[in-house]
Parts: sequence; structure tokens; C-alpha cells
Amino acid sequence: MFTVLLVIHLIIAASLVGVVLLQRSEGGALGGLGGGQGGFMTGRGAANVLTRTTAILFGAFLLTSILLSILGNIQNKHKSILDTPIDSGPTQPAPAVPAPAPAPTKPAVPLPE
Repeated sequence: MFTVLLVIHLIIAASLVGVVLLQRSEGGALGGLGGGQGGFMTGRGAANVLTRTTAILFGAFLLTSILLSILGNIQNKHKSILDTPIDSGPTQPAPAVPAPAPAPTKPAVPLPE
């Protein structure tokens, strides 16, 4: 279910990008780079169709985003690291370890007497 919804979400996202790129720029800054469709659709008809298509795709994108987050939260039952209690260490004191015996103090090379 999650994989199918993810594929649908990706298709909607790609379609939304394509529809937004088809729209005519009204800012003037990038008006010469795109949006010129020639005789494809002219006037208000193109604007209305593209605007409606953008709104519908945005709604579908938002819906699939919410559904994916809900499904991901349901499938992932792991708790956050912040929810786990802090380990304060061992409850009993550690047993005393005897100190190691001191090393012998004789020199490695015998000194002449």
C-alpha cells in the first residue's frame, strides 16, 4: 500500500511541476524563456485550464503527502530516543578489585660491588 501510494505521489509531483512550467510567466523576468505555446490554447481558456489543473494536482499532492506521513507513522513503531529513560548506571556498587602487586625493584643489570 505504501509503495503504491508513493508511486502515485511521485507521478502527481512530476505532473505538478510540468503544469507549473507550462503556465505563462506574469512577472516578466522569465517571460521570454517559456510559456509560449503558439496555437495550442489561447486566451483565457489556457489560463483557466492550467489554473484548475494546478489546483487539482496541488490538492492531490497534499492529500497523498498527508496519507504517506500517516502510513509511515503507523508502520514505524520505533520510539524516539528522547522517550527512553536515562540509564543512571549500575544500581549496586562495583566489587573492589585488589591492587596489583608492586613490581620488583632489582635492577635489570647487576651492579658490581
